[in-house]
Amino acid sequence: MRSKKAARLMALSLAAVMAAGMVTGCRRGGGSTGDTKDSGDSAKTESVMIGSAIYKFDDTFMTGVRTAMTEQAKAKGAELELVDSQNKQATQNEQVDTFITKGVNALAINAVDRTAAAPIIEKAKAAELPIVFLNREPEENDMQSYDKVWYVGAKAEQSGTLSGEIIADFFTEHPEADKNGDGVIQYIMIQGEPGHQDATLRTEYSVKALEEAGFKTEQLAADTAMWDKAKATDLMKAFITGQGLDKIEAVLCNNDDMALGAIEALKAEGYNKNKDDLAKYIPVVGVDATAPALEAMKDGSLLGTVLNDAENQGKATISVATAAVAGKEINEENVGYPITDGKYIWIDYVKVTDENYQDYME
Repeated sequence: MRSKKAARLMALSLAAVMAAGMVTGCRRGGGSTGDTKDSGDSAKTESVMIGSAIYKFDDTFMTGVRTAMTEQAKAKGAELELVDSQNKQATQNEQVDTFITKGVNALAINAVDRTAAAPIIEKAKAAELPIVFLNREPEENDMQSYDKVWYVGAKAEQSGTLSGEIIADFFTEHPEADKNGDGVIQYIMIQGEPGHQDATLRTEYSVKALEEAGFKTEQLAADTAMWDKAKATDLMKAFITGQGLDKIEAVLCNNDDMALGAIEALKAEGYNKNKDDLAKYIPVVGVDATAPALEAMKDGSLLGTVLNDAENQGKATISVATAAVAGKEINEENVGYPITDGKYIWIDYVKVTDENYQDYME
């Protein structure tokens, strides 16, 4: 009897040990606290993928924006794929399709044609992707068509006002710059892309600023150079031939590349090589505060420019995209920039003159 009882007790003990082992084994299979934490960290650090199409890579200002976007994406732990739309809207539309097929988490689009944003927004909406437009503002009805679309940029009228003020300040300080003494600033206007809101508003508000400063104005000639330096050089040469250097008292350009192109044409005529020689100097102003423009300010050939803050536009774009992917509310606390009307992040322009241009040089 004792032997049978002993055997029975031993069997029960072995069963208990095996059961305990099975429980322990199950716990290990489920992972220790450390295993769970590793799994959670892996999920949290999974890279956000942002697909960004830029209207064209050889735009000097957008090169600065791309650099800032790349740096901010690294800082945010996000993967950023940038593509060149080569100034073709059809190409950009195809690039958006490719991004969606790849499975990006967000889109950042510098539209080729701001009026053609609606189809891109529809694609993003169908894929339930947040989309951030930058530098080229879609029309308001397109912006309101989807609750996950935002715009990062600057108010073009502000840049026009500041560039006009730079010319006004020059003529206030140098009344002799009025070559014919008629009390009127005779100017040339070199414009960006026709229909682009920046070109339209910079043109309008720069002249308005001159007039609000008390100057009468006369436009001698105006045409588009499509934001391009070489085109602006050719255009300025034609203006010089058509108007004569003695009549031109100022040159207002919608961006720095075109201002530098105009300066090349002036230098070919012996002008703008010495800012102190007013007889051979025509004030030229641009917009963007690109590195080449700041160098031109250093040598005195460019009167002034207006900082279009590429760094903060690039940073804000990525900050909005990553916050949206994370499901965060798009507000100043989460993205680091004030939000207007729930959709707009406006980056202020800054007037750049002799007094402060060195602050923006690398």
